[in-house]
Amino acid sequence: MAQSEDSPSEGRSGEMLLSIDAGGTMTDTFLMDRNGEFTVGKAKTTPDDESRGFVKSSADALDDWDMDVEEGFPGLVSTVYSGTAMLNRLVERESEVDVGILITGGMEDTLRMGRGRQSYTGYSYSDRLHVNTHKHPEPLIPRNQIRGVRERIDVKGNELIPMYEDDVQESVNSLLDQDVDHITVMFLHSYKNDTHEQRTKEIAEEIIDDREADTSVMLSSEYYPTLKESERLNTLAAEAFAAEPSRAQLKNIQDAVDDRGGDVGVRVVASHGGTIDIHANELARTLISGPIGGMIGSNYFGKELGYENLVCTDIGGTSFDMGILIDNDWQINYSPEMARLLLALPMVNMDSVGSGTGSYVRVNPTYNKIELGPESAGDQVGVCATETDVETVTVTDCHVALGWIDPDNFLGGDMKIDRDVAEEAIKQQVADPLDMSVYEAAQGVVDILENKLRNDLQSVVTGEGYAPSNFKCLSYGGGGPVHTAGYTEDLGFDEILIPEWAAGFSAFGCGAADYEYRYDQTTSIDIDPDLSMEEAAQTAGEELTDIWTKLEERVEDEFANSNISRDEIDFKHHILGQYQGQLNSIDIQSPVNRADTEVKLEKLLDTYEENYRRQYSEEARSPEFGHTITQASVRGVRDVIKPEIPTEEKQGPEPPEDAYKESRETYWDGEWLESEIYDLHALQPGNELGGPAVLEGAATTFVVPPEYETWVDEHRVHHLSRVD
Repeated sequence: MAQSEDSPSEGRSGEMLLSIDAGGTMTDTFLMDRNGEFTVGKAKTTPDDESRGFVKSSADALDDWDMDVEEGFPGLVSTVYSGTAMLNRLVERESEVDVGILITGGMEDTLRMGRGRQSYTGYSYSDRLHVNTHKHPEPLIPRNQIRGVRERIDVKGNELIPMYEDDVQESVNSLLDQDVDHITVMFLHSYKNDTHEQRTKEIAEEIIDDREADTSVMLSSEYYPTLKESERLNTLAAEAFAAEPSRAQLKNIQDAVDDRGGDVGVRVVASHGGTIDIHANELARTLISGPIGGMIGSNYFGKELGYENLVCTDIGGTSFDMGILIDNDWQINYSPEMARLLLALPMVNMDSVGSGTGSYVRVNPTYNKIELGPESAGDQVGVCATETDVETVTVTDCHVALGWIDPDNFLGGDMKIDRDVAEEAIKQQVADPLDMSVYEAAQGVVDILENKLRNDLQSVVTGEGYAPSNFKCLSYGGGGPVHTAGYTEDLGFDEILIPEWAAGFSAFGCGAADYEYRYDQTTSIDIDPDLSMEEAAQTAGEELTDIWTKLEERVEDEFANSNISRDEIDFKHHILGQYQGQLNSIDIQSPVNRADTEVKLEKLLDTYEENYRRQYSEEARSPEFGHTITQASVRGVRDVIKPEIPTEEKQGPEPPEDAYKESRETYWDGEWLESEIYDLHALQPGNELGGPAVLEGAATTFVVPPEYETWVDEHRVHHLSRVD
């Protein structure tokens, strides 16, 4: 990547930013020094202990600067990590811990029943249409580890049925007899009144102490005090089942930094678009940190370079992730789906499908057609990787057979690839059953994948009511540049952008994320239309202000664990608001941090009206109905060092001699064509290239098909377009 002329000791020691994205297949590193120079590293993900892949990927990046981790880690001033260990536990329904649940009596089957949507979340579009294919996912916690407690708080927070303390005592003892590691408590309306949950915690901890058990108690009112009991229970269960055991993985990452001389705390990317400390209370917010890093990076990239509207696309070995940015901002999904569970987490809105370059390729014997995935070889890549035990052909095997990927240059030569093995496997498993040549079959696999990705991308953009022509498409991920031309063809995007550091772009995004904690609280604050603004401020405004103040204290407590004081925190206040009687709320960032005066409340409502007008129309406004605030949120942000996007002088259109590597034949639409091979990182701003060409980087391959061309701008971003 971009190199500095300073020696390692003079130019880089003392101020380096390191961000890591451990995906399902590869662990990507983005490393930047104090001069803004950066490099990208890559290594296979090590799911059993992600710290090993972390260290190896870091070493790969530092090697570009003639340094090892013992020389580089002492100079780190910021380290951000995103991994997959938590999400894998949810997907596989496997954990090292046993979890017990105490729930409002009569609701013991909530996990098994789930929401209706959970019967088809994660399914293909065709399967969603056919009810006979729907099946509820296996619950995280088995029914025999769930106990009901007689109690009831109503939706307004009033006690209808006192809590039966003997139920709590009996249930806690029963769960301890089953040797559970965590006891989670979720009572129906505890987000409104948590007295029953708090008393349950007191009783449970007394029993745990008496029995000298090593069991923790977790309350939904302390973790996720939000409406919708199914999502809240799923999230609390995920916190205990997947997030808590992952603290050991994160500690391994921190130890890996400390043991090699680093003196900086590791932060993790959270679902709401910031980073939190590895010791944070609500660690389940980091369940899907990798793709979120890509969205953060895209937003930062757009702000820095003046791209307001972006469609973000990320292809890795296991998935294709898509998101939309409008006016340099994203939407928040307050009930996202993850591992076929609906959760009560604020998450940057994005879509993901199980189609990556590691997807398995099979021939359906009934229909005699090629099928892709949804399973993936993950970090095993494909049958072409002879040191692995993969037996089923993957999309990457097809890349190798078509000549698009140099077997001697995969991961910079760190992974041994055998083209003959790939071609023989394709012949036996795909080509012969379909009476095709190996190369026709491989091209067919790529065409099927790219058609699927194109349809998925189009549905995400147009399904939101947008036209692709109003957006630039940003392509990244280790597999993105191989397929960018294919999945964007004929969609009509304004421009196609591929950063030179596409392989490490999500890691780059992790480094661009603010240090941020966020807390949310469900509310039901009505602002009646017949009240004066003064009266509304004294009632609804003061109630909202009180909630915001308490949420600020929770944010402040989280930062205090990292020795960050309140005066270093920039608080941002949000509400979900709607007209009274509506079903859906809109997210508003408040212009004021308190709403307990007439002037402040009026500013908040004016901001709501302005956002409602922008999102719908002037005619849709209905202030005469009054307003309801359904949720209050507080974000605490602390600025951190962020990566710099390179800016270099443009050179001529002709690539320099040292960028040209060789020419070789690659297969395109039924024929072999002589293709120019270039070193991706040796190209200079201003260079122009026409296809067919292959641009090889240490961590990715950028394929320029026939009838396409690309040019490199001053920020080392490729602009891909079809030749008219």
